[in-house]
Amino acid sequence: MDDRPRNLRTMLSEAVDTSELMVDLAYAALYFGDPDMAEEVTELEERMNDLVHDMRATCVLAARNPRDAEAMSSVLQVIGAIERIANDAVDIGRIVTHRLGIPRELVADLSDAEEVSHRVLVRDGSHMARRPLSALELPTVTGMRVVAIRRDRDWVTDVEGDEVLLPGDVLFLQGPPAGIDRLRELAAAPPWEPPTAPEDGAITDLDRAVDTLVEMKNISEVAVGLAYSALVFRDLGLAAEVRHLEDRLDEMKDRLELWVLRAGADDLDPSPLRGLLHLSQAAEDIGDAAQQMVWLVEQHEAIHPILSIALGETDEVVVRMPVSRGSRADGASLAELQLDIEPGFNVLAVRRGGRYFYRPRRTVTLHGDDELIASGPDEGRELLAELLGWHLSEDEETGEIELLPLRGRAEVPAWDPDRLGEVVSGHRS
Repeated sequence: MDDRPRNLRTMLSEAVDTSELMVDLAYAALYFGDPDMAEEVTELEERMNDLVHDMRATCVLAARNPRDAEAMSSVLQVIGAIERIANDAVDIGRIVTHRLGIPRELVADLSDAEEVSHRVLVRDGSHMARRPLSALELPTVTGMRVVAIRRDRDWVTDVEGDEVLLPGDVLFLQGPPAGIDRLRELAAAPPWEPPTAPEDGAITDLDRAVDTLVEMKNISEVAVGLAYSALVFRDLGLAAEVRHLEDRLDEMKDRLELWVLRAGADDLDPSPLRGLLHLSQAAEDIGDAAQQMVWLVEQHEAIHPILSIALGETDEVVVRMPVSRGSRADGASLAELQLDIEPGFNVLAVRRGGRYFYRPRRTVTLHGDDELIASGPDEGRELLAELLGWHLSEDEETGEIELLPLRGRAEVPAWDPDRLGEVVSGHRS
């Protein structure tokens, strides 16, 4: 590819974004049963292969002595993990292209995942038509982000903010289910009725397997987000959480295989069960890739600074912010705050009393002195800070960001001053 970037920092950032896009498109292809979208994942694999080859070559050329080689080894390990995630996305897409089969129950249950795939047509005369994506601010208004656009027979996967939406464009998006209604209003689309599974009142082994697989999808995605955060913050606590999640994925995969085998003994068509086993293997392997990254933190290995810089240039940012006492977030539940809708941030974990609570449910109530690790659009970061009781101050010369208490907030949490200003760009969940 002639226009591929040659700067290692830029290539790392693009590799992270590409692997995320591949996973998003693969699950969307599964949800919509769209082989064209699955083929697009395979084409993105070619871009990823080029990036991985160039990044490894750059690392080798940069290692001029043993000290350089040791520093670059952390970068190579992360590159290998990113490549592994991309390969898992291709495996998920093959469920569609190779027609391995997926039970209807799984497609229906994917509607209840933490992040869902959605598809909407841009209609002439709608709020979206003939406007650039940046003007719509979909991540902050709906919590959903455009991962691809189908325009006639062409695909746009490198979606930029200056992309003007045209009538007839089909948008493929990822985000919380709560954002779908607002999204369809903007597109002048009819109300959405998610697919439903047949209900006979009996809980079968297949039902258990499907529910477990949806949970595996959620956990594997959170594990990757926490792994990138652990690298950026060099946080042993987050690394330990990733290892815990990976152990859970192993256990869930073992249970799922048993349930699938028992379901196959019933009077069921066995062909869709192949897809379940294939998908569980991919989700579990994504968790393994996350653990591969946090090994660097657990073993106190030197982490090359370029990793933190590169993770700060991905499409979304990871922020770590405390909840100020007396702020709007203090005493409010995540459901009340609707951070996933506006400003469009997904809470990866809440740190309270030295313990992390990963993927907190919407019923969780935040308290002053809690610390949030969340991912979302860069343009929503300032609003998130305000909800948590802070004002973002950026140094014009250095670009460093500091958290300052909002006016009228006399009481400031008792945080280490060095950590108070920790607002670091990074990876999405």
